[in-house]
Amino acid sequence: MSGTLNKVMLIGHLGDEVKMHYFEGGNCLGRFPLATNETYTNRQTNERITNTEWHNIVVRNKGAEICEKYLSKGDKVYIEGRLKTRKWMDDKGLERYSTEIHCSDFTFLTTKKESGSSATSSSNQAAPQNTATSAKQEPVQKPSDEGAEDDLPF
Repeated sequence: MSGTLNKVMLIGHLGDEVKMHYFEGGNCLGRFPLATNETYTNRQTNERITNTEWHNIVVRNKGAEICEKYLSKGDKVYIEGRLKTRKWMDDKGLERYSTEIHCSDFTFLTTKKESGSSATSSSNQAAPQNTATSAKQEPVQKPSDEGAEDDLPF
C-alpha cells in the first residue's frame, strides 16, 4: 500500500440533468452537479442555518449511460469516487482549476414513488450492475412493494 488514500463518499441531490459527452471509439462521459447540505442551529439566534456545498460529478461509459437514463434533477444518490483537479486555460488566457469527483460507484436512493417518475422498477436495480459492492447495497436497490418494509432483516 502506498500510504495514501483518495476516496470520497457523498449523499446528495442532483442539481441538474446528467450532461453526456460522447467520444470517438464509443466512450462517453456524464457530468452533473450534486448538492450536499449541512444544517445547524445558531446558538445565539436559535435560527436554523443550512449550508449547501456543490460537487462536480464525473461518471464514465456504462455508468454514465445508466445515470443519464435513470437520474433526473432532484433525485437523491450515493456517490463514491476520488477527487481529481483539472487545470485549464480560460478565454482570457488565465489558468483555471476545477475539482471533480470521478465516480467509481453509485447507488440510487430516491425510490420510484419519491421521484414521481414513470420509470420501470428495473431502474432501481440498474446501479448494482455497475457497483463492486452490490450485495451490501442491495436492500437500497430493491423496488418498494407494499409490505416489503416489514420483511427487512434489521
